[in-house]
Amino acid sequence: MERLKERPAFKVDGFVALVVLGAISILAVWWLWTTIQGWEAILGRTLKITDLLGEDTTAEIGAWLGATLIAVIIPTFSGFFTVEPNQAVVVTFLGRYAGSVREAGFWWTNPFTRKRKISLRVRNFNSKILKVNDAQGSPIEIAAVVVWQVVDSAKSYFEVDDYEEFVAIQSETAIRALAIRYPYDTGDDESIPSLRGIPDEVARSLQQELQARLEVAGVEIIEARLSHLAYAPEIAQAMLRRQQAKAIIDARRQIVDSAVGMVDEALRRLSEQQIVELDEERKATMVNNLLVVLTSEQNAQPVVNTGSLYT
Repeated sequence: MERLKERPAFKVDGFVALVVLGAISILAVWWLWTTIQGWEAILGRTLKITDLLGEDTTAEIGAWLGATLIAVIIPTFSGFFTVEPNQAVVVTFLGRYAGSVREAGFWWTNPFTRKRKISLRVRNFNSKILKVNDAQGSPIEIAAVVVWQVVDSAKSYFEVDDYEEFVAIQSETAIRALAIRYPYDTGDDESIPSLRGIPDEVARSLQQELQARLEVAGVEIIEARLSHLAYAPEIAQAMLRRQQAKAIIDARRQIVDSAVGMVDEALRRLSEQQIVELDEERKATMVNNLLVVLTSEQNAQPVVNTGSLYT
């Protein structure tokens, strides 16, 4: 199948064409007037057309002049059109693509052509929230914002039936295809890419997917990013509890690591500065007490030893 590509259409500055058309009309009237004046000079009296041609012939000539005006002069005005900034006009002649006009201004072209305006402005498409299964089979909700614009008016007009609807449908299809390639989240395994873990890479992948699908419609994807990402309601509570448990475990791990470091530093400083000599049993007791104090969620109650060190 032949693939069309945008090309410039024949056009003339509209003001120049308007001046030329006005000049032709004035010249036609002037020629008719000078012809009548010439006949008056020959006959030596005021001339009426009916005197020369008769009433029937005069009516016939008037009809032909009117038909000529309708068939030639009036349709010529349909060749005028305007182009706004960031707009293109697709021109077709007898069912064939004649070209496109992108330059803003007032123009004139073949009056027997058909002209269709297409916007070249940057537009947004905000997809609806889609419910799909990710790479791990978990149901998720996903949506995206796509920034796009028409760069080839011929493809947009001829290659697809409705390019705006085509962009909407293909965008949702690309979002679904993206969601099934990545898991929603991978937890601690950061080596596996996920929708939450690599948002920039996911955005680039979505943009490339959309560009490949919308190339046929003459559309350029400027940017595409996820605007909504969440677990489906039926598993959202379970996944929230899992995330909360993971957060608690990570917090506990951090607390324990810090507490062990503080205990090690305390024992080392006691030994280096020779503040007190502790045997292994007393060191174990001290370590136990410090860990309880440092890792407890509640404030520890101090215990005052009134006896000796070992009683």
